[in-house]
This record gives sequence, C-alpha cells and structure tokens, in this order.
Amino acid sequence: MKILFYCAKTYDQKSFNSVLGSFPDIEIEYIEEELGPRTAVMAEGFDAVCAFVSADVSSPTLTVLKEKGVKCVLMRCAGFNNVDTDKAKELGIIVKRVPGYSPEAVAELAIALALAANRRLYKAYNKVRENDFSLRNLRGVNLYQKTAGIVGTGKIGAAMARICRGFGMKVIGYDVYENPDLKDFVEYVSLDALLERSDLISLHCPLLDSTYHMINIDTIKKMKDGVILVNTSRGALVKTDDLIEGIRLGKFLGVGLDVYEEETGNVFNDRSDEIMEHSVTARLLSFPNVIVTSHQGFYTMEALEAIAETTLQNLLDARDGKKTPNDVA
Repeated sequence: MKILFYCAKTYDQKSFNSVLGSFPDIEIEYIEEELGPRTAVMAEGFDAVCAFVSADVSSPTLTVLKEKGVKCVLMRCAGFNNVDTDKAKELGIIVKRVPGYSPEAVAELAIALALAANRRLYKAYNKVRENDFSLRNLRGVNLYQKTAGIVGTGKIGAAMARICRGFGMKVIGYDVYENPDLKDFVEYVSLDALLERSDLISLHCPLLDSTYHMINIDTIKKMKDGVILVNTSRGALVKTDDLIEGIRLGKFLGVGLDVYEEETGNVFNDRSDEIMEHSVTARLLSFPNVIVTSHQGFYTMEALEAIAETTLQNLLDARDGKKTPNDVA
C-alpha cells in the first residue's frame, strides 16, 4: 500500500522511517507540499494520503482525492476539525486519526507554558543575556495550594490534572463526560464554577460547535483577576480578539498559547524575515505576560514514534475493514 505524505518535515521522515520496517506492506513518498484542493491531484496512484492538522481536508480536496483513487486519509494528529467528515463519508473515504499519541507530551508543555508565563521565564532569560540582573517585572505567584481548572479531562486533560496534583494544587474539572479514573482527586464542577474558582485554567478539549470560542469576553469576565490561561488544544477554543481585550483589561497574570486562531500560516514555517503588521499573532506577542509557541505539544521523541506507529497501523486497519476508536469517517 502506498502513502503520499504531505507537508513532510525532516522529523516526520525520521520517525516514520524508523518504524516502517515493521510495516513491510507499506511504502511512503514524502513531499513538502501541504494537502489542499490544488495539491490533492498529486495523490493519483496512492492508496492513502497522510496529513496534519494544518492541512485543508475540505470537500473540494476530498472530491479530488476520490477522483484520484485515494481510499484513506490518515491524520497524523488528534485534531480533525479541518476534515469535512460528512463529505468523506459520502465519498466512502476512510479517515483515521491518532487520538492518544502521548498525552504526557502535551500536558508537560501545558504546565511549562503555565510556569513560563507565571514566572516570566522568557523575560528573565532575555534580561540576563543583556546583563540585566534586576528582578523588575518578574514576580509570579506560587502554584502550590492554588486551584487548577482542567477543561476537558480526556487523556491529555487527565495527564495535566495529575501534574497539577503533583504541584500540590487543588484540581477541579469540567467535561461533558466525567473521567472515573480522576474521581479520587478531581472535583467536577460546572464550567461557570470552574471559571470563577480557578487560578490556572488549562484547555484540553476538542474543537466542536459547542466549544468554538468557549473562551470569550463573557467567560473571561467570569474568571478571577490574575488568572493564568493555557491553551494547548485548539486555537479556536479562544476568541482571540476577546482574549486581547481581556489582557488589556488586566484580567490575566499570564497567558500561554501553543495554539491560536491565526496559526495556520505560521505553524512550522520560518517567517522571521516578514513584517506581520496586521497579524493577530504580533498583537499577542506585544504583551509582556503572553508566551506563544508554535504548536509543538506533540514534538517529543516518544510522541513522534507513537504517531508514526499508530498512523501506519491505521492504514492496515482501514485495508482490513477494521473499525477502531481512531475512526473519524
């Protein structure tokens, strides 16, 4: 079986090639182009395509893939909000994803962002590099005995909850489906109660119609003054203009974002030579209490290996008609 691997980076090729020997029936061709309506034509002769969360897997793209004989779309990520699942089902194209490659990888980045935003580590690093050893504007707060609010308590949210517990924090959670494995130390509350009580709010839920812009000016106003907000899940969970308004109102002690609404054109690209004068990203980066990273929650050796193994197994399962929890369409 042949896979056309879109938007391939060096680390993708290394991680997939390292496990490919265990899948002798699969061949992979790597290309730098991103999957979209125009590049979908390149998939002629391939059984499957492999795409990331930044790809355009819309109805036009899927239509072209179907015309070219592609039977399966392999998402090498947990998110699939960029996939028109209804169109895929209509066309008979199987879509599979990697929902749980390494919960700890994302959760560890989430707590790192919280700590960096709280203790201004990025400012401290730059100050010391310039021989400025003053402590001005570096004061944070103890997380110990504070309240961590985990929005979404699936595998990643559960990992974050355990980390926060290890910090000596009280952990509260909100989820449509409560996780029984966390009941011994997580108190489940309503979303409003979580917003009102939490000193740290970390988002770990999928992007659905019900969660789109769940963090907006109304929900921000319900939060404590001096709250730390972290998003390592999906950018559109947070309405960026409202977040900026909340930052300007002084609502946040710190904000840590590995994902944000405008990220599609930025993720994994070097834009250091560009002037981004109308960029929302640039506006976010102008605030001293905001740290933004480039969708790197998945980027550990262990996570990359798990993504590769699961993605290739997904193709074999699709070939064999095997239904699994990884099915999207």
